[in-house]
Amino acid sequence: MSKNSLKVAKGTRDWVGRDLELRDHIFRTISQVLERHGAVQLDTPVFELREVLSEKYGEDSKLIYDLQDQGGESLSLRYDLTVPFARWLAMHTNVQNIKRYQIAKVYRRDQPAVARGRMREFYQCDFDVAGASYDAMVPDAEVIRIISEVFSAFGLGVTVKLNHRKVLDGLFAVAGVPSNKIRTISAAVDKLDKTPWAEVKEEMLAKGLAEAVADHIGGYAQKSGTLRGLLDELRKDTDLSSNTDVAAGLADLELLATYLEALNVADIVSFDLSLARGLDYYTGLIYEVVTKPDPKSKVQVGSIAAGGRYDNLVGMYGKRPVPCVGISFGVDRIFTILDAQREKAIFNTLSRPADVYIMAFGGKEFDGLLPQRMKVATQLWDAGIRGEYAPKVKPRQMAQFNASDGVPLAVILGDEEVKAGQVRVKRLHTGGESGDKDKGKLVSLDGLVEEVRSLLDEAALDMAKIGS
Repeated sequence: MSKNSLKVAKGTRDWVGRDLELRDHIFRTISQVLERHGAVQLDTPVFELREVLSEKYGEDSKLIYDLQDQGGESLSLRYDLTVPFARWLAMHTNVQNIKRYQIAKVYRRDQPAVARGRMREFYQCDFDVAGASYDAMVPDAEVIRIISEVFSAFGLGVTVKLNHRKVLDGLFAVAGVPSNKIRTISAAVDKLDKTPWAEVKEEMLAKGLAEAVADHIGGYAQKSGTLRGLLDELRKDTDLSSNTDVAAGLADLELLATYLEALNVADIVSFDLSLARGLDYYTGLIYEVVTKPDPKSKVQVGSIAAGGRYDNLVGMYGKRPVPCVGISFGVDRIFTILDAQREKAIFNTLSRPADVYIMAFGGKEFDGLLPQRMKVATQLWDAGIRGEYAPKVKPRQMAQFNASDGVPLAVILGDEEVKAGQVRVKRLHTGGESGDKDKGKLVSLDGLVEEVRSLLDEAALDMAKIGS
C-alpha cells in the first residue's frame, strides 16, 4: 500500500484531541447519571463464541462480523452489549438482581454513513436492570427517567417513542399474520419512521402477506400519540383489546403511564404503533429516542438511544430465566449532534487546549526564562490547573500569543517580576483585558493559584452568559 492511499477502514474513525475530549465528556455525563441510579460497571470481551450471538438478532444477524477460526473456537465480534450481558448473567447464577452499565465498542457489517453517525465500529453505552424482585413496569419507568436525565444534561430535547411487543404481536394476530411471519413482518413495520407506508406494504407482500392483512396492519401501524390518549383509543377497539396479548400489553402501559407521571417524564413519551424494534429478543416494552426537530440543524442521525424489555434472553443460555430491561445510548450519534453545537459555552471549555498559557517577554538580552516558566507550570499542574508554555528556550512574543489561541488566561513573566517573586495574570482574547494598561494584574507566586482560579470562574460565567 502506498503512503498516499493510507486510510481508516470504512465506517471507522480515529479519535484525537478535542474530539476525544467531547467523546469522554459524553462518557462522563452518562456515567454520572447511571451511577446516581445505582448502576455498577461491567466489561465483557470484544468477541464472543458465535453460538452465543447466533439467532438473537433476527434479520440483523447478517450484520455480525465472524472471525477466522482460532484454536478450535468459532468466534464473532459483539454486535451489541445486551447479548454479552445476558450471557454473563447466565454464567453467574449467584447474581439475583443488578443494575449494570457498560461503555464499549460494538461492530456491525452495515453500510456506513459517517455524516449520520452510522458506523461499523462504534460505541454504545448500555444500562440494564436485571432480576425478579422488581414489580411490573417499575424498572421500565426508571429507564425512561434516566433517558430524560441524560439528554437534559446534554441540553437536548428528545422524544421517547415507545410500543409494547405484546400489543404489536396481538395486533398482528388479529390482522391475520401467520405466527411464523410475525418477526419478519415486525422488521418491515419498524422501517415506517424512514420509509413510506407504500414501500413497507410492498415489502410485506413480497414476504408472502395477503394484501388485506397488510392493509389491516397499516390502519394501526400509522397511529401515534400521547400514552394516555392512544391507550384510551385502543381500549375502545374491542376487536383488538379482546386479544390476550394486547390486553396484557395495554395493562403494562397503563401502569407505566402512572409511574411516568410520578417521575415527571410523561411529557417526553409518544406511543407509536409503528415502532417494532426488529431484534428477536424483545418481549415487552420497547422504545427509541429521537431528538426533537430543529429546522436550523443540518444534522440528521436517526435514533440516538433505544432498548426495551427482554425477559427470555438469559434463559436461552441456561435453565434460569431472568427478567431484564435496558437502554443503549448511541454515543457516536450523540457525538455527531453535540459536535455541531461546539459554539455553546459548555463545549468551549472542553475544546480549549489549556486553562493558562505561561508566557515570557523581555528585551534583546532576555534569556526566555524557561526554567521559571517550567516552575510556574508545575505549580499550576500541582493545583490541578491545565497549563501550557512554549517549548522553546527563547520563544517569540507573537508565537506565544498565537499558541495561546482559545486559552482564557495568561501568566506573564519578565525579569523584573521574577526578581520580585511575582507574575502578571490577565484574561486573554476577551476584547477588554483586565489589569493596569492592559498588562494584567501583578500577583505573588504564593497567590497565583488562588488568582487563576478566581479568573477562570469569572471567564466561565462570562461564557455561560454568551451561551445563553
